[in-house]
Amino acid sequence: MVDNIPRVLAGRYEVGELIGRGGMAEVHIGYDSRLSRTVAIKLLRSDLAEDPTFHARFRREAQSAAALNHPAIVAVYDTGEETTTDAVGKRTTIPFIVMEYVEGHTVRELLKDGAAVPIDEALEIVVGVLGALEYSHNEGIVHRDIKPGNVMLTPTGQVKVMDFGIARAMSDQQATMTATNSVVGTAQYLSPEQARGEVVDHRSDLYSTGCVLFELLTGQPPFSGDSAVSVAYQHVREVPPVPSTIAGDIPDVLDRVVMKSLAKERDERYADANQMRADLLAVLHGGNVDAPAPTAWLPVGGLGAPTASTTPLRATTPETSRVRATATQTQARPLSDDSERGSRWWVWVLAILGIAAAAGIVWLLLNQDEPLADTATVPNVVGMDQATAAATLRDADLRFNFAGEEPSEEYEAGQAIRSDPAADAEVEAGSTVDVTFSTGPEEFDIPDVEGLTQERARQVLEDADLTISAVEQEDAAGIERDRALRTDPAAGSPAEPGDSVILYVATGRVVVENVVGMSEAAALDYLQNTLQLTVRSSTQPSNDQDAGNVVSMDPGPGTVDVGSTISIVISTGPTEPEPTQEPEPTTNPNQPTDVPTGPGENNGNP
Repeated sequence: MVDNIPRVLAGRYEVGELIGRGGMAEVHIGYDSRLSRTVAIKLLRSDLAEDPTFHARFRREAQSAAALNHPAIVAVYDTGEETTTDAVGKRTTIPFIVMEYVEGHTVRELLKDGAAVPIDEALEIVVGVLGALEYSHNEGIVHRDIKPGNVMLTPTGQVKVMDFGIARAMSDQQATMTATNSVVGTAQYLSPEQARGEVVDHRSDLYSTGCVLFELLTGQPPFSGDSAVSVAYQHVREVPPVPSTIAGDIPDVLDRVVMKSLAKERDERYADANQMRADLLAVLHGGNVDAPAPTAWLPVGGLGAPTASTTPLRATTPETSRVRATATQTQARPLSDDSERGSRWWVWVLAILGIAAAAGIVWLLLNQDEPLADTATVPNVVGMDQATAAATLRDADLRFNFAGEEPSEEYEAGQAIRSDPAADAEVEAGSTVDVTFSTGPEEFDIPDVEGLTQERARQVLEDADLTISAVEQEDAAGIERDRALRTDPAAGSPAEPGDSVILYVATGRVVVENVVGMSEAAALDYLQNTLQLTVRSSTQPSNDQDAGNVVSMDPGPGTVDVGSTISIVISTGPTEPEPTQEPEPTTNPNQPTDVPTGPGENNGNP
């Protein structure tokens, strides 16, 4: 399980074992206790949880995926964020997406042994993928990461496309050019424009789908190499081998479909998923396809032998030799002189027809006040989300193209910023309109103002386009009055222009607790180290406190200014008792005393 993820999210989703891992997220099996159903829970990876950029991209993925509702697309049920606290008290917010749990296996597992799939089965899989793409493209969402690992097959044979939006959310057009193992796999299905770092459109998905079809039919991707860079170079520069040169049972009509889907220039590929799907259905039912011969995509000189950089070496079958020989003869066959001379008459016919057509067009332009029927006015889509903008353009007989994202102070994340051509422009019906969307105000980190004066801290925060909603005072040891202590949210947290923060400043005072009865060491540590106050100490005997304990403090417990001096008296022990004196003898007045006699007295003697 992802580090620090609780076992229950949002009070209802029980998180189970890990069942998948990607470049940005981990997927767990889960259980929705409220609706009593098994779900899949996608969690942002713990090592990316503190990166605000990945938080924003993960949210955009959830928005893109939640906008799609199609039986061939894995459904998104819910999204949210969970805040966790680790053993040291650190709080982390991790977003999650709750999705439909699909039983079955991916097409990647189907291809793991390198064997080709039966032709009918391969076509049914790709027809299912194209059905999902046709729907998503009409909703204005381009997948950008079609590959075998993102296509699920249920036990009943139903196709389910996964991870809509994650390629754009992870990469902003170029994520697949990293060096991670998972992305190197993705590089095998990159369109040339993705490899060049250009803005992609729905035809990039069709190229990637063509790569998947190629691998299903032959057991290998059209290009492979030791690194993502080498594979990407081949997508841009090299012509893929014709599938039937690898698997001899592939018919010519299917070669045509594959090679057209893998055209280097997107204008030469299928115009949309529905067109490619129609050709594949025609192949299944023995019809004709709207694609040129495979030799149309090859360099002058015919098929030739597959190079080491594009196709692994394999044994040549008799059928393969026949296809190569036929293709080469077709490419090299010259026109005879007789046929050239005999066909010149039609050139004059075409010239006459061309002049007549031009004259008719000029007449229409000069005698018609309204625009021609094949023009369209670009509607204003600014402020709309992707799905609404795509539907609005489709209603205006125009094609939608997602042209990327950029920060915007004026428009919220997911809203259209502008279109090209702009609103109200007159264009040819069926033209493509590029629409750029907002990622919201540009995020930045809240500056650190600790230690600055209140006035200077205010200036720094306001210069960062933040609003100070309140100034709160706190006691802080050793910090003089009006010095900034912290902000809420804390320094370094992601923020957008206009966000509010609370500024905390020092009161310049601290509260001193009673230290009488503490040991001298404990009192000094508290007063000097904790409160950063000056301490003066003296000693005296005390019958109330043991030796070494505090007898008294001045001033007493309460609030004092930072830097104040506290005087404490330390007991030396109890006072010594006074020495005991012997009492003087006393005389009883009733007792006769002996009086010495003088001369002449006989003391009673005769």
